[in-house]
Amino acid sequence: MIVNIRRGILKNLRKLGILTLSTGLAIGVLAPNVSAASLGNEQQNNVKIQISQVDSVVTKSQLIKKFKEFFPNQFNFLNDSDFNMGSGHHFPDDDTIRFDLSFHKNVNGKQVYGSVSFVGDKLEIGNFYYQPANAVDALFPAKLTKEKAKEAALAFLKKFPESSEYKLDTDFYDYYSSNQLLTEPIRYPFSFIRTKNSIPIQDQRIQITVLGNGEVSDFNRDLSGSGSLSYDDVTKVLPKNEMISKVKENLSVDLHYIIDFDYRTGDKNVKLVYQPTSNVNGVHALSGEWQTMNGFTAKYPEQNEMVKVSAQPIEPKQTNFSLADAKTFAEKLLAIDSKDIKLRIESVDERKNYNGQDVISIQYMYEYRNGGTGTNLELDKHTGEIIQYNDIKNDLRIDIGESKKTAHTISSEEALNQAVKYLKQYSPSYLHNYVMPTGETYYDEERGVYLFSFPRVVNNILVSGDQISVSVSADGSLLGLNVNNIDIENWPSIEKVISKEKAKAIYLNQLNLDLQYVKEGFGKKSDQYHLVYTPIFNENPFNYLDANTGEWTSRIENNRKVISHPWAEKELNYLIQAGILNVKDVKTFDANAKVTKSAALEVIMKSISYIDADYYYDQRNKSQSFENIKPDHPLYQVVERAVSQGVLGKEAATLNLDERLTREELAVWYVRTLGLEQAAKSQGIYQLKFADAKDVKAENIGYVALAHSLGLLTTSNNKFNPKQEVAYADLSISAVRLAHEVYKKGIQIQY
Repeated sequence: MIVNIRRGILKNLRKLGILTLSTGLAIGVLAPNVSAASLGNEQQNNVKIQISQVDSVVTKSQLIKKFKEFFPNQFNFLNDSDFNMGSGHHFPDDDTIRFDLSFHKNVNGKQVYGSVSFVGDKLEIGNFYYQPANAVDALFPAKLTKEKAKEAALAFLKKFPESSEYKLDTDFYDYYSSNQLLTEPIRYPFSFIRTKNSIPIQDQRIQITVLGNGEVSDFNRDLSGSGSLSYDDVTKVLPKNEMISKVKENLSVDLHYIIDFDYRTGDKNVKLVYQPTSNVNGVHALSGEWQTMNGFTAKYPEQNEMVKVSAQPIEPKQTNFSLADAKTFAEKLLAIDSKDIKLRIESVDERKNYNGQDVISIQYMYEYRNGGTGTNLELDKHTGEIIQYNDIKNDLRIDIGESKKTAHTISSEEALNQAVKYLKQYSPSYLHNYVMPTGETYYDEERGVYLFSFPRVVNNILVSGDQISVSVSADGSLLGLNVNNIDIENWPSIEKVISKEKAKAIYLNQLNLDLQYVKEGFGKKSDQYHLVYTPIFNENPFNYLDANTGEWTSRIENNRKVISHPWAEKELNYLIQAGILNVKDVKTFDANAKVTKSAALEVIMKSISYIDADYYYDQRNKSQSFENIKPDHPLYQVVERAVSQGVLGKEAATLNLDERLTREELAVWYVRTLGLEQAAKSQGIYQLKFADAKDVKAENIGYVALAHSLGLLTTSNNKFNPKQEVAYADLSISAVRLAHEVYKKGIQIQY
C-alpha cells in the first residue's frame, strides 16, 4: 500500500502562516465558519506517485551512507541488511523526488525500528523516526526535564544548514502529546521556525522531539522553502500602529457556541463565547490589503447572512435501512471505472462512531497491482444518509497513471450549487440545522478542489466545531462529505452574557499584530513570501472570550500542578493530565481517599492501553463477561480489556466495582497484568517473611510475594498489610512502577 496520509489541512494552514494566530481558534477566532476539523475531513490524502526504479540512480548504499553521516557512530550496530529502501516517489503537488529508508533489528531481545526520508537531488534528510530498543529511563518520571530536553533539541538543531536562522516557537502546541500511556516514553516536542530579517517564516519549520532520556526520537524538516524564493522588502512595511487602527475600524464580534469534544472519553462541553466575525487572516504589511484564505483583496470581505440550507426539515428517503441496503448503496457509490482497480467490500456492520451516533460502517478496499488501499464509509444506521465519505478514486487513478489533475471547469457558484445538490441527495434530514457558508469559498487550485463548510446554527448562533463539510472537484464530482453532527442536550443560555459592545471593547483593547512572512492563500502555489500583520488577542493565539464572564480562557490546558500531596504529588498530577486518573473536581479531590475497584481498574488499564483506540480501529468489544457490566456501562470497555488481558478472571457471574480494593487484591491484579499468574500459582515455592504473612490468603501467597519482590508494592515496618484498602496516592505510585515492569518485559497490549 502506498497511500500516505501525511500532509493535510494543517500543512496548508501553515503555508498561510495562521497556525499560531487567533484564526486558529476552532481553528479560528477570525474564521468562525471553518475549522481544522471541517477542512481536515475533506479529501486531504496525498498519494505517493512512484517513479520507476530503473529511472533512479540512487542506491540503498548511498542512502545508508547519508544516514550514518548525519548520525555519526549512533547507528553503527545496524548492518546494511537491516535496512530496506522504498521506491522513489513524489506527490501530486510537489515534483521533488523522495526516497524512504527504514530499518528494523532485534537487539538483545528488544525491537529497534526507524525510518528516514531523503529529499531532492542532494538527498537531504527531511523526516526521521526512531524507536530505541530500551528507553525505560525516558518513562515517567523522565530522566530529563523539559528544560534539559530543550537544550538537547537546540544542540541537535545545529546539524541542519542555516540553523542559526531558526528560533524556538514558544506558541507551538503539540496536539498529540497530552494523552499517553505510562508505558510510553515521555516526549518533549519542540518547533523551530525559520526567520528572515528576524521575522518568522510561518511554513518553514523544523520540529524535533526529544525523549525523556535525551535521545532524539524524530524530527520533521519542511524543505518546501529550499527552492528559488523571493521575500517582501522589510524596509517598506507600513507602520504597525496604522495597521492596528485599520483592523480596529473593521473589527466586529458576535456570539458563537464552541464545542470542546474529548475524543478519549466522549465528553462534550459547550461554551458560549464572543469571536470576531470576519474571515480576515491579516493585513499585507506593504499594500494594506486584507489577507483571506484565498489570497489578498483590497475590499474588506463581508460576512454572508445566515441562510438555512433547507428552510424546512426534509424527511429522510428511508427509515428502515438494513445492512444489505448499505452494501448495495456502497457498491454503487464506490464503483470505479478502471480495468486495473477492483473494489472489494470487506465488512458492513453496525456501531457507534466517535460522536456517539448509530452508524453502519462499510470497510472497503481498492485492489490494484500487488497492493491496494482503502478506508471506510459511514452511513446513518436509521436513514442510510452519508455521515462520512471521502472519494479516493481519482488519487488512485493518478497513482497508476490513468488520470491527470482535473482541469478547472466550473465556477465557485456552480461548485456550491453542486455541493448543496449532493447534500440534498445524500444527507437531507440534517440540513435544516445548518446554514450556507458564511465566508468565502476555498479553492485549492493545485488539486482542483472546492472546499465548503456549512456551519450548524442553534438559537440563531453559529456553532464552531460542528459543521457539514463538502468537497467538490472542479469537474463537479463529489470528493467528500462529512456530517459532524454532535448531540448536545443543553445549550448555554444567552440570558447572562455581556453585551456585544463590551465584548468588542475587550477585543480592541487586547489587539496586537505580529509581523510574519506567509504565502498568499490556501491551495496556491507560489515562491513569493509576503509580509503580513496577523492579529493576536491577549498575547495568546489560543484564547477565546467567555461570553458570560468577559474573561479570556485558553483552549490549551497548561500542565500545571493541580493536586498537592507530600509524597505522591508528581504521580497524581501526571495521571490526571494524561487522562488516566479521572478527577471531576481537583479542588475537592482527596488523594488519601480509598479507591473503589472501578477507579483502580480504570487507572491500571488506561496506564498500559488506549481503551478508546477501539473507536478508531472499529474493534469495540462485543462480548460481555459479567451480567451487570453491559455494553452501555461507562466502564464496559475497561472491564472487557482487563478480561482480555487476564487481569480479571470470570469466576463469578457479576463484578462488584463499587467495593474497596485491598492491597492483596491489587497484588493479584498487578501480577496478572505482567503475565505471571502461572508462576504465582506455584504457592509451595514462596515464603512470606512479613510479620503479617498469616493475613494473606493461601491462594494469593505467590501473587503477594511476586508483587513485593518486583517492588510494585512495598512493606511498612515489615508488614505488607494485605487487608488494608488502597488509597489514590498509593495507587498512583504503584501504577508507575507497574508500567515500568510492563515496558521492561516488552508486554504489548493487543487492541
